[in-house]
Amino acid sequence: MELASYADLAVRLVNTEEPDRRKDGLTTVEAVRKLFSSGSRGIKLADEGDLPRLRSVRIRLRAVFESAAEGDENRAVNLLNELLTEYPVSPTVSGHGLLDDKGRPQWHMHLGEQASTATALFAAGASMGLAVHLTQHGVDRLGICQAAPCRNAYLDTSTNRSRRYCSDRCATRANVAAYRARKRDEARETPGAGAGAQP
Repeated sequence: MELASYADLAVRLVNTEEPDRRKDGLTTVEAVRKLFSSGSRGIKLADEGDLPRLRSVRIRLRAVFESAAEGDENRAVNLLNELLTEYPVSPTVSGHGLLDDKGRPQWHMHLGEQASTATALFAAGASMGLAVHLTQHGVDRLGICQAAPCRNAYLDTSTNRSRRYCSDRCATRANVAAYRARKRDEARETPGAGAGAQP
């Protein structure tokens, strides 16, 4: 697993909340367990105490995405560095028994699961993955969906750094809303222009 892929954990956690709609998907221990991939130690570690702790991490990760989306690179990096300090990682080399075409193990980096709480385990992976993604692709690759009232976080993986929405659904909804607004504006302008043109 590539370390940058852990950045998806940050997106997954941030998007458990829809602040503008006052919806929170992180209200049960089962919701905490669903954040982890199958087989993760975090599933067994999850308990009631992780709910407020993960909500706190979620707020901080959202602030990283929002700062990046607003063009405040230094703030985004500082906030992320604070998380990395508080939730250190334990890297390990793994091969999972996978072999290359010459029969050698395909070694790669993983983040170890030595943390004592589900929150610490998840926050360490999410923060490290986001840091790797940010340093490899740039701060401008972290975004907040511009389709109101969505506000979901996303990682921009487009080739031209042009992504503005978290999903095709939000992009379509925003485009339809913009089209309808243009048509309304045209309809308002047309009667006045037509009346002035008549003798």
